[in-house]
Amino acid sequence: MASAPPTKGQLERSLSQKVQALYRNQLGQQPTKVSCQLCDEKLIIILEDSLTPPEQILAQKGQADLAEEVRTNLDDFMKPKLKSLVEEVSGVTVTDLLSDVTLESGLTGIIAMLEKTPMVRSTS
Repeated sequence: MASAPPTKGQLERSLSQKVQALYRNQLGQQPTKVSCQLCDEKLIIILEDSLTPPEQILAQKGQADLAEEVRTNLDDFMKPKLKSLVEEVSGVTVTDLLSDVTLESGLTGIIAMLEKTPMVRSTS
């Protein structure tokens, strides 16, 4: 017997937990908080305190350009892993993945463009 699809909230929580674990396992740096919000065919992911210690040191020492270069390389490394994780959890193909970080706040914003809205069950 097939299990019922998750609610929207369950899917968002599962994605948040798995994204946090992915960053911890791959970069050795766990964001303090990961928030996911499903908006039809878009998944918005916000990572708080997402900078690694080397990025933080570079930014604090006035090496913002180098810190941004490091982040760009880390993002390039993480994108395929993040794409696979979102596809696995949501059951939907990711058509594009956009991301940016703000060194001053340590926030990372990611938007996953999905092929279609993931199947979720209604809570009403």
